[in-house]
Amino acid sequence: MGQRPAPAGAIDTSSPRGTPLGGDPDNSRGSSGGRDGFEVFYEATYRRLAVQLHAYLGDRAEAEDVVQESYIRAWQRWSAISRYDEPFAWVRRVAWNLATSRLRRLARAARLLRQQRPVTVASAPSPDHVALVAALRRLPDQQRRAVVLHHLADLPVASVATELGVPKNTVLSWLHRGRAQLAAYLTETDSASRPNRAADDNPTGR
Repeated sequence: MGQRPAPAGAIDTSSPRGTPLGGDPDNSRGSSGGRDGFEVFYEATYRRLAVQLHAYLGDRAEAEDVVQESYIRAWQRWSAISRYDEPFAWVRRVAWNLATSRLRRLARAARLLRQQRPVTVASAPSPDHVALVAALRRLPDQQRRAVVLHHLADLPVASVATELGVPKNTVLSWLHRGRAQLAAYLTETDSASRPNRAADDNPTGR
């Protein structure tokens, strides 16, 4: 693959330092369909997509791979994609499709191998972030995708319906169920952590 914008195993949610470019499909660097146009697009949109995919996959390294691959595919077709009304929608759709395929492959591998590779985390996420990602991973795939697209990607319900290829009412149902499940999971996590916090506050047990 190409150059990564963050250290291995971690998504850098700041603006990426470089783009995953190989050859230049358009020699006119100054045009929107050339290298300069792609670099501006990449730097402006990378962070949003990285955050969405990390929330969906629950794994920084996997999310980074998927995001990089989606931008590489966009770069390979940039002379055409740059003329689309919404190039980012194309990249996002590719990334989500790649992520869904990867989840299926990981599930099959987990059933066969029952093991996970270690993940190196660049910086420790906050407890709230860990709890949210863990709760999202417990949702059914379609509910999780709808919640991430609507609440993290800020897409309106109609756009989420178009993105997922389902009726608007179906998305509303997924969002309603997903939010209810998330609230239950997060409450459950908070309740489970309270005894530990109490023990920390009173280490002598008195």
